[in-house]
Amino acid sequence: MNAPDRYERFVVPEGVSKVSYERDTKIINAATFTIEREDHTIGNILRMQLHSDENVLFAGYKLPHPLQYKILIRIQTTSQSSPMQAYNQAINDLDKELDHLKSEFEAELARHAVRQQREF
Repeated sequence: MNAPDRYERFVVPEGVSKVSYERDTKIINAATFTIEREDHTIGNILRMQLHSDENVLFAGYKLPHPLQYKILIRIQTTSQSSPMQAYNQAINDLDKELDHLKSEFEAELARHAVRQQREF
């Protein structure tokens, strides 16, 4: 078959960086980040997080081709910030948010287990 192997969707090849950065030479404070082996899930979450930053003027992503397992995230910021700062802040904020979600889930799971024990 012509279909690529399934592992190619998520295994980053040796010598390839997970995230690469390319500054835009035509637009001030703009850059494109290439994230290997990711899809719409990460692209949309990261785009929405970037939109919550007041220093971000534009944030968007695209998948170049269905058989290329990478996303391109384009960020343009005000002069008070840089695309790299905005990207790092968005990643850190998402990390904190997911840690909070995990702890809330685990707490609710423990409360549910206690209720289940009382019923038996």
